[in-house]
Amino acid sequence: MSERHFIKAGQGGDRDVFEYAVLRVVPRVERGECINAGVLVYCRAKAFVGARTHLDEARLLALDPMADVAGVRAALRAVEGVCAGGEAAGQAARDDAGRRFRWLIAPRSTVVQPGPVHTGLTADPATEVERLLDLLVR
Repeated sequence: MSERHFIKAGQGGDRDVFEYAVLRVVPRVERGECINAGVLVYCRAKAFVGARTHLDEARLLALDPMADVAGVRAALRAVEGVCAGGEAAGQAARDDAGRRFRWLIAPRSTVVQPGPVHTGLTADPATEVERLLDLLVR
């Protein structure tokens, strides 16, 4: 583990706490097999919630050759829409960033599921979304 993961009390600097969860695609819920397909990031201090997705279609079809790829892509786009807010968020558009994040990370038994929530420190939550997507999904 690199030095950047160890922070002593009072040494957070200009970084803020953020929370994140990996979005998993579980094509056959009864089997429990999954692939990582996106990340959700929430930073309360910056009132930021963001999501980025990347679906590896070949990996999905390896788990389930009959998977509804278009349906999975639509579900992932919907998550990004809720994070973006505005018209794409539907009824969630009126909710603040924290409430939208909490709704998205609520456990569910669907094809697109959130993983456990983890925390970290960041100076730029939007950059963190991209970093985590590269690290955990691609």
